[in-house]
Amino acid sequence: MKSTDHRLGVGIGWRPEIDLTVERLPDVDFVEVVAENIRPVALPESLRVLRQRGVPVIPHGVGLGLGDATPPDPVRLAHLAACAKALESPLVSEHLAFVRAGGMEAGHLLPVPRTRESLAVVAENIMRAQDALPVPLALENVAAIFGWPEDELTEAEFLGELVDRTGVQLLVDVANLYTNQVNLGLSAVEALDVLPLASLAYVHVAGGHLHDGVWHDTHAHAVPDRVLDVLEELCARVAPPGVLLEWDDHYPSDAALAAELDRVRTAMATGGRRLTGS
Repeated sequence: MKSTDHRLGVGIGWRPEIDLTVERLPDVDFVEVVAENIRPVALPESLRVLRQRGVPVIPHGVGLGLGDATPPDPVRLAHLAACAKALESPLVSEHLAFVRAGGMEAGHLLPVPRTRESLAVVAENIMRAQDALPVPLALENVAAIFGWPEDELTEAEFLGELVDRTGVQLLVDVANLYTNQVNLGLSAVEALDVLPLASLAYVHVAGGHLHDGVWHDTHAHAVPDRVLDVLEELCARVAPPGVLLEWDDHYPSDAALAAELDRVRTAMATGGRRLTGS
């Protein structure tokens, strides 16, 4: 297991549409970039500028398919590794998700069947990925659109087992926990009580909206107070190494993004005071 010793702070997802905004935003401690959207041999100028300033950049994969029934694609793994090397990243992250089978792409990050049999397959996939990567791997929980009827474990229990078996780090997306609470009735707080937060690498927060009783995790709206409440609950249990705001569409002004980051900092501080009893 590769060791991790990093303090990331508060960050934002880097996107080409807001590259200059990210450069201008005050007090951005780190950024995350979708690995599939960059070429390691020709990094965007904005990412080079941020790295020259000493801002850590984390490659975030969306297509590795660690929850698939087959081993991860060596080409995709090599790309993720090359991104980490080119960016001198402290770690990389991916999703606990099923994305393809038999050459067919799901087109969505689907939940993994949480059975003991599936656990063994996913653990093997994670260990293969860890062996191929030059830095530690963090695994993200997904926003599920359904649950498999044969599930034997909750997602938090499944992730805990994977941490125990592989030493993988966790990327806890509190917006996804909230989405699953609204859509599937799965308590976000109960998940936080089960997740091995001692293995936390960093945290995602993002906005969404409710439509016809279904919560849509859009990454295109302000973070709702109830998602920040989940973040506060997490910070009341552990001091996260980093918290990152995701925003992927309908980008607001620089001032609006800065205000969202301030709301994240406030939730972190409130939870932190509960953690320390101050």
